[in-house]
Amino acid sequence: MNLNVRYLLTAGLILGTGVFVTWSQTSSTQAAAAEKTQTGVPVEPDMHEFMEYVFQPTYRRLKKSLATEPDNNQIWKAIKSDSLILAEGGNLLLLHKPENDRTDWDQHSIQVRQFGGQLYKAAKVKDYQASKAKFALMLKNCNACHKQFDNGKHQLKP
Repeated sequence: MNLNVRYLLTAGLILGTGVFVTWSQTSSTQAAAAEKTQTGVPVEPDMHEFMEYVFQPTYRRLKKSLATEPDNNQIWKAIKSDSLILAEGGNLLLLHKPENDRTDWDQHSIQVRQFGGQLYKAAKVKDYQASKAKFALMLKNCNACHKQFDNGKHQLKP
């Protein structure tokens, strides 16, 4: 093969690879940007619906599970599961935009995440007293939020 032809083929291969890599990176960047615009958007924007289907069943299960000290791993596993749902639910609450008092809304949401996380950690070590205490703190925060944002409706009892 002629040396000039070899150089031309090599240069074409390098140039083609560079174009492909640039196109590939551009496509990846565009796809990531498109996906980023899709993250952080509530699936259910209606807060009543969101609370009814995410938080209410979880609260009811936790209330029942924590009514007496759990005597088996299955109940502790349920407590861990529900407390983690509540903790992560605090992150989801941050996606919602209240009509006013955004700073207070965010603080309540962060406290749901914190208390839910603390409840989860207490349940992981099967500390019943700490689990009950963290559940009560979470409910106190939930009730304060309901008082401020829902005219005091839907007060929860530990």
